[in-house]
Amino acid sequence: MALMQTSPYRVLSQRTCSSFRKTTVGLFNFRGSPSVRGFYLLNTAYYSNYSSDNFCSSSKRRSRGPVMAAKKASEGSKREDGKYRHTVNLPDTAFGMRANSSVREPEIQRTWDDKQVYSRVVDRNNGGNFILHDGPPYANGDLHMGHALNKILKDIINRYKSLDQDARKGLTPLKLRSKAAKFAKQTVQNQMASFKRYGVWADWNNPYLTLDPEYEAAQIEVFGQMAIQGCIYRGRKPVHWSPSSRTALAEAELEALFTITLSQNWTIINCNSSNELSYEAFVQYPEGHVSRSIYAIFKLVDAPPTSSGLLKEFFPELCLAIWTTTPWTIPANAAVAVNAKLQYAIVEVHSLSENVSLSAETKKRKFGNVLKESKKLFLIVASDLVLTLEAKWGMKLIIRRTLSGSDLENCRYIHPIDSRECPVVIGGDYITTESGTGLVHTAPGHGQEDYVTGLKYGLPVLSPVDDGGKFTEEAGQFVGLDVLGDGNMAVVKYLDEHFSLIMEESYGHKYPYDWRTKKPTIFRATEQWFASVEGFRPAAMNAIGDVNWIPSQSENRISAMTSSRSDWCISRQRTWGVPIPVFYHVQSKEPLMNEETINHIKSIIAQRGSDAWWLMTVEDLLPEKYREKASEYEKGTDTMDVWFDSGSSWAAVLGKRDGLSFPADLYLEGTDQHRGWFQSSLLTSVATKGKAPYTSVITHGFVLDEKGFKMSKSLGNVVDPRTVIEGGKNQKEAPAYGADVLRLWVSSVDYTGDVLIGPQVLRQMSDIYRKLRGTLRYLLANLHDWRADYAVSYQSLPIIDQHALFQLENFKMNIRESYEKYQFYKIFQIMQRFVIVDLSNFYFDVAKDRLYVGWPTVNETWLAFPAKEIDFWTKVLELRTEVNKILEVARTEKLIGSSLDAKVYLQTSDASLASRLCEMCAASNDADTLHRVFITSQAEVIPSLENELISHIPFSGECLIQGQSNVWIGVSRAEGSKCERCWNFSPQVGSFLEHPTLCSRCYDVVGVQPLPAVALTS
Repeated sequence: MALMQTSPYRVLSQRTCSSFRKTTVGLFNFRGSPSVRGFYLLNTAYYSNYSSDNFCSSSKRRSRGPVMAAKKASEGSKREDGKYRHTVNLPDTAFGMRANSSVREPEIQRTWDDKQVYSRVVDRNNGGNFILHDGPPYANGDLHMGHALNKILKDIINRYKSLDQDARKGLTPLKLRSKAAKFAKQTVQNQMASFKRYGVWADWNNPYLTLDPEYEAAQIEVFGQMAIQGCIYRGRKPVHWSPSSRTALAEAELEALFTITLSQNWTIINCNSSNELSYEAFVQYPEGHVSRSIYAIFKLVDAPPTSSGLLKEFFPELCLAIWTTTPWTIPANAAVAVNAKLQYAIVEVHSLSENVSLSAETKKRKFGNVLKESKKLFLIVASDLVLTLEAKWGMKLIIRRTLSGSDLENCRYIHPIDSRECPVVIGGDYITTESGTGLVHTAPGHGQEDYVTGLKYGLPVLSPVDDGGKFTEEAGQFVGLDVLGDGNMAVVKYLDEHFSLIMEESYGHKYPYDWRTKKPTIFRATEQWFASVEGFRPAAMNAIGDVNWIPSQSENRISAMTSSRSDWCISRQRTWGVPIPVFYHVQSKEPLMNEETINHIKSIIAQRGSDAWWLMTVEDLLPEKYREKASEYEKGTDTMDVWFDSGSSWAAVLGKRDGLSFPADLYLEGTDQHRGWFQSSLLTSVATKGKAPYTSVITHGFVLDEKGFKMSKSLGNVVDPRTVIEGGKNQKEAPAYGADVLRLWVSSVDYTGDVLIGPQVLRQMSDIYRKLRGTLRYLLANLHDWRADYAVSYQSLPIIDQHALFQLENFKMNIRESYEKYQFYKIFQIMQRFVIVDLSNFYFDVAKDRLYVGWPTVNETWLAFPAKEIDFWTKVLELRTEVNKILEVARTEKLIGSSLDAKVYLQTSDASLASRLCEMCAASNDADTLHRVFITSQAEVIPSLENELISHIPFSGECLIQGQSNVWIGVSRAEGSKCERCWNFSPQVGSFLEHPTLCSRCYDVVGVQPLPAVALTS
């Protein structure tokens, strides 16, 4: 728990601000009968988050009289009541100290629903709209702590703004879609119930769902606008493909980890695709995947005239050496790429060293048959890698010639499997000497960089792999084999049998996995639909600059991701989802999709939903002008990427619902959404509207355990929000804290980074929550008999009360500033300081005498507290802290029990300070007297430290106030006798015949009230 590092007696600086709109702030006011009055702050909603477990808190030396009396009254003490008890205005409230959250919170939330509290708050808000656009629900199971953090943050903002504004194989497509829809709707209902239990306010009776017909139609409209503008195209290029899901995947649908860049230091953080951590957009993949990596050779057969002189003498034993972790892609090889800037060497391979078999490392490797042959072998490798390859292969590599990468361009080699002649080409900077051989086996059908290089040289895009990840007939003898299993092994075996394998070894590395099935993916060229980001990338980059990103480094992250991303593959080979509204000619396979067909399908889906695509015939789905040729066309079977679904929400919600407008004021999600919803929404909006769909974006970090580790069932460190609220099976180990404690935790953390939660953190939050309830209980108990006609004007208040109102107004101003900046943890800290230091430790402590005993005395304005008075009260508060220290010594030494047993003496050479202190001692308003501030029975300022003035004072000390004024402090027993009613000592006790045990103040109060009648018994 972070606390503000401020002095306990420092007064907030004087500033001006406008008061909250639609916020009623009460003055100090009378309460009770005309003869029993006290004072109150009414604006409890903005400062009641911290206090003590009792009605008020202070040091051990403080007066306990009225508090103890109140405690005994609340507990129903059986002791005989004192005869003046009825004259003491004790606290009274049904607001319990214990929350009983597991019972009371559901009751309160039902009351919110029954009384339509949210709707009434919204209806009363006559200001402008503030639109926080919540992402569409995602039917991915039960909620976790990240959901709680996210939704409660949104609820905090919304509440403030509302106040401020005043079995699959046998299934047909339709059956599968029906099951998917049923599952999604049920999951949404379950999640909605959980969000309600978190105390989140929303229009739960009118949510938006991406499977609503109106939403689907709006999504089709966005797609159509992009297609008409030329941003949508169909092409055959490699994409992430999941054999286990049998569909293309977006980058955001992969398990991934991210690199965090801090200055010059690099740290790898593991997390899955829904838990991205980074300050820069460098996507990595999970570690631990083991591939069969190979070093293979491809025999050169020809060289261009410009290079033949360098190479011909080494023919026919000259080969290109390549390294790959995906041997299954060798059948699709179309070229070998080199880096024109690198130096390469022709090396002669000598026999294996004698002690290779003794090396523990080499036992993990399998060497190929080619090395067992006696004939000469010359290989081309990067010069910088010769020594590395010698060590890895366990053989001597003698450099016979060096040449540049550009010298190798347009050389020809024989494909090791199907004997095709293939070229050597110049690749890009992705070819390095960090690993491998410096030459890259290039298969344009199985890699993005390979594909780009292939476009440059017109290479064939071969991809002999089917939807399930098995070789097709195009792969010849490998047909039917699983490319990630037996097919991979078969290719390696074939290369070895045909003397094309140098070495094979297991290689652990990062590799993309399908985040749904948790199984490996592949790169595979297929016919897909793409959104051409290149066409509107500059506009997207400009739009990013117009958005307020919180935290600010978020802008760098999404900028890096957007500037470097390739075209967006938006088609999926799934039955559920929104269909891509395209028809294909049966013979030519040419697509039919234009403005007329798209608009027609949009109108159908708006009425019947996307199931109509599967229910209706081609003839019915086509506009009338095309129906005569309906038999020549067939419907497409692809659906849109889920990120296109959610990325269209701005159009389906902001652009369609009454009372909402485009763009939204705010989007708020986790940091993974820079490559997810934030980006997909940005791209669709910029492509069709020319601007971002949001004016501000907040990203929050992810929830870790209290030791900073990622939560995992295997580690046993998962914190379930339901368990936090309702408790676990063992209530001692996992008590029910309730939603309020969970919400308090959310408000306390700096969500812009990763946040921690665990048993210890929750216990701390529970303690803080209990103190909050203590403060609220104290305030409510003392307001139980207040009426509006007790209000007192500001000018009539004691100075101490005016100072309290000044502090309150500063508190409100700082709170509002933090709300506007979405810095809720600062509100948490400011609340602590105000409630604990300004209220509980000082103001409540001083005011309790007036609250219980009382005496007759009769918003911008509050901030007009004079600067001179602010400075003086800063000194008084500091002086009070020093007086408490001497009182504590006197209490320890048994001179006094409570502070009311004492009299305080002060002496200072600072004439100005001494004069003001003397004025306080003689203040006409008892609330402003110095001894009331110290909570002692008397206080006196003495002119000097002459012996006759201080000889009878047993305890004393000195302090330096604000580093300038030296003040001597003395403490003795108070003078006079103890008043039975207020427990203050006074020389006047015993002076009143009717009430001999009262002081003059209590006599004035009691004198106008009749004593209670006493029943006579015989």
